[in-house]
Order: sequence, then C-alpha cells, then structure tokens
Amino acid sequence: MSPKIITIKEKKLIGMKRQMLQHQYQKIPALWKQFMPRKEEIRNTINNEFIAVQEYSDFGNFGAPFDIWACIEAYEISHIPNGFEILTIPESLYAVFLQKGMDASGTYQRIMTEWLPNSGYAIDNRPHFQVMGAKYKNGSPDSEEDFYVPIRTLE
Repeated sequence: MSPKIITIKEKKLIGMKRQMLQHQYQKIPALWKQFMPRKEEIRNTINNEFIAVQEYSDFGNFGAPFDIWACIEAYEISHIPNGFEILTIPESLYAVFLQKGMDASGTYQRIMTEWLPNSGYAIDNRPHFQVMGAKYKNGSPDSEEDFYVPIRTLE
C-alpha cells in the first residue's frame, strides 16, 4: 500500500446525511437510494463525481455513532434543496488510496493495520471520504474509487 500524500483544497459539499453505528451497514445503500433520484436538484456542481463521507466524533470507538453522507461537490453554495445539508472539508492533509473492487472494508482494515502503524502519520479528526468518479461501477470487481484518509504527522 503506497498512497499519495496530498493537501486537498477546501471542499464544499451538498448532500444528505444519516447517523449510524458500525454494524448498521444497511443505512449506507438506503441513504444513496434516497440521494440519487434528487441529485439533479443540486446546482453549481464541480463535476459528476459522488462523494461518500464519514464523520466520526470518536474515531476508533466502534460503539459510537457517526454520520455518513452522500454528496456532490459544488463550487458555490447558493441554493440548498429541501432535505439537503452543507458540509465543508477544510484544506488539509490526506493519504489517498486507490480502492479496486468492492471490498472496501478489507481495504480500510489494511490501511489501519498495515499502512498506518509504519507510516509516520496518525489519523486526524476530520472527515474520511471516498470519491466515486468515472471508473466507479457499483457492485463490479472492476470498480475503482479513491479513499481519502485524514492524517497528521506524528510528533
């Protein structure tokens, strides 16, 4: 695993969010099923990529609830359709991993148990997110997406 270490520019996202617990995976497809028919209501989008976000209040505490988001990035936040919310991810440091196939949880586990302990970085308290662009094919072993993991250098 060799991620790209980058500083992202601020991202302004418009989307829908739900709170969930670690074992409530069924809430993820339900959120996207609610979001997708209404995505065209979002104006000023930057591109056609979808962004899945996880906001942890207590990262590493697997019993704590966290927020999941289904979003699109916008260059301007001027019109927010009913039922949508705004999330801003600040300019900050991320490790970006290419995820191939549909074993996202396996990839994430390898990031945390194999890459992170030897990386010289620690997880930072900012949103984790995945960008699903043109190569994302839901349910396909040929699917590709980028995992963005918030990091800070160890002191």
